[in-house]
Amino acid sequence: MDYAYFEGKIIPVEQANINIKTNSLHYGTLVFEGIRTYYNEKQNQLYILFSNDHYLRLLKNAKAMFMDTNKTPEELTEITKEILRKSEIREDTYIRPFVYFKDLALTPKLKDFTSEIAIYTYKFGRYLDTSKGIHAKVSSWRRNPDNSIPSRWKVAGGYVNSALAKTEALMSGYDEAILLNEQGNIAEGSGENIFIIRGKKLITPSFSEGILEGITRKAVVKLAKNELFLEIEERSIARSELYAADEVFLTGTAAELTPVIMIDNRPVGNAEIGPITKKLQEIYFNAVRGNIERYRHWLTPVYDT
Repeated sequence: MDYAYFEGKIIPVEQANINIKTNSLHYGTLVFEGIRTYYNEKQNQLYILFSNDHYLRLLKNAKAMFMDTNKTPEELTEITKEILRKSEIREDTYIRPFVYFKDLALTPKLKDFTSEIAIYTYKFGRYLDTSKGIHAKVSSWRRNPDNSIPSRWKVAGGYVNSALAKTEALMSGYDEAILLNEQGNIAEGSGENIFIIRGKKLITPSFSEGILEGITRKAVVKLAKNELFLEIEERSIARSELYAADEVFLTGTAAELTPVIMIDNRPVGNAEIGPITKKLQEIYFNAVRGNIERYRHWLTPVYDT
């Protein structure tokens, strides 16, 4: 049986239900995170990846939305460990924590409401094909600007923008969308940060381009510097630069590290996973499964050994 954290208690997930009048359901004011766990069979251990980092971002975003949870990242990590243990999960899985206004009121505002936090698990699998690479389309939809709905906040209502772009891409025969910002520069995927490789440089949009401050993005930058000694550039990227890139990949908790081998029907490099992307993938997947000691601090073990 799977369990969830709901209204201050750990209960069977089937009992964790909200009322149809719930305010955040109607106005998209729910703030959420996505966290992955990885199971290491040899170590007989389940690891939560970047647990405290994700919960810190969740709480900061909640605070910006005038939500008070009265929890710390450490407390939420302990609750998550208990959910995983009680559910007896020993496989890769996905964790969805979110904060929402529980009030049964139809008013689009953020003040004078009661916030609640909920956490549940979801058997997610691969979000995108990390083994073969994907085909992407530059979307006709622009990334929502910071002064409308900040992309650095994981707020449910903002993901209408992502849903429009992703649906357009899928209906056009592609796997994923790449969005431009209001200035016409590359922003990110529908739910991922983006990197391009030109020569020995790893290039990614800076935060000033209105992107999510990705936790996986930060980890991959560290791996590229420390393990492959790549030069990192964080700057504006023009759309045409995608077509000149040697390699392109997306990063995110769900997407992990996904190669892009075609963009707008144009091959990226040789239309195969590039050597730098492949090496970064190898290091990343070993790190998140607890196979590299120097990155073990990224992980929170669930079970006592």
